[in-house]
Amino acid sequence: MQDGFKRGLKSGLPIGIGYFPVSFTFGFLAVSSGLPIWAGFMISLTNLTSAGQFAGMNLMLAGAGYGELGLTTFVINLRYMLMSLALSQKIDGKIPIWKRLIFAFGITDETFVVASMEKPPIKAGYMFGLIILPIVGWNAGTLCGCCISGLLPQALQNAMGIALYAMFIAIIIPAARESAKVLLIIIIAVVITCIFRYMPFLSFVSSGFRIIVATVAAAAVGAWLFPKKEEEENE
Repeated sequence: MQDGFKRGLKSGLPIGIGYFPVSFTFGFLAVSSGLPIWAGFMISLTNLTSAGQFAGMNLMLAGAGYGELGLTTFVINLRYMLMSLALSQKIDGKIPIWKRLIFAFGITDETFVVASMEKPPIKAGYMFGLIILPIVGWNAGTLCGCCISGLLPQALQNAMGIALYAMFIAIIIPAARESAKVLLIIIIAVVITCIFRYMPFLSFVSSGFRIIVATVAAAAVGAWLFPKKEEEENE
């Protein structure tokens, strides 16, 4: 138990360190955009998803409704459900459900990849060790960002607002350069968003639902145009 926990801590340490600057940016932008410090921190305390939190924060600041907010974050974070289902096949079957629920909260893109490389059956100690430092790093970064935001001049806070857009660009540009398929899907999503934005008869659709439709439609077109062959799945 202890050996597995220590190995999990060692595996989760670089993830936790990497999460700190990202969550710092989230906390900074949340408070500088008008949210109170406690609200920004509570968002990270009850979530562990960068893209979902940034999108949700934007919708909150735009005055979106609960349904719109919930559906948008559900679509963005749907992959975590699939990751949890896949990982559940490798976890020790003797682990009770309440521990599995805790593991599910700590599943992210990075922790999933690391855990999936662990030889089954994966023990509870390893999973607890793996997710603790990423959770601590995410919340510590958010808290620091929230607190520091109030100490900076308003002009600098406003200028930092561009960091959110720069972050998303930094995520999609490398992937688009490496794959023409990814680039095409991005273009499809942009075109759909522009149609909703500039077509007068679609102007009543809120920004949140535009994101949902663009995300689902672009993903569906990508799956239809570029289906994954069976031999690729087994690699």
